[in-house]
Amino acid sequence: MPPTTPPTTPPTVPPTIETRTAADITAAELYPLLALRVDVFVVEQACPYPELDGRDLLDDTLQVWAHDDGELLGTIRVLGVHGTEPAIGRVATTPAARGRGVAGALIEHGITLCRADATIHLHAQAHLEQWYARFGFVRAGDDYDEDGIPHVRMVRTPR
Repeated sequence: MPPTTPPTTPPTVPPTIETRTAADITAAELYPLLALRVDVFVVEQACPYPELDGRDLLDDTLQVWAHDDGELLGTIRVLGVHGTEPAIGRVATTPAARGRGVAGALIEHGITLCRADATIHLHAQAHLEQWYARFGFVRAGDDYDEDGIPHVRMVRTPR
């Protein structure tokens, strides 16, 4: 079952956001991010598929996460960050962080990491289409099924 739409309530204290490449991230930093992704995308959403796809290790992939005094709140992954067609994905927040604006802060930060002339892609759960629209993303195709959950391709063109 898909999680509920991320609320628009801002965090009471802005989280600290960290960004690392595969070459720079430590195992102690990466492990909790991957564990959260498995918890959300495999366990919580009941999608038994391999979450680890090897793309986390690519030179142009960034791991981005938010924390509060070291407590992980959420994570995103930015693929192809140096090119003109990057993608933001693997957006996940801890249950305790939901409703605090963490996912929105991560998306906004992810956008700033991409080139100004980039068309940013993402594959959103269909029920989150309007939420992603707040950040300038628009639908770029029909709904499709991914592991039993309706999704939609979205893009954000340069402004």
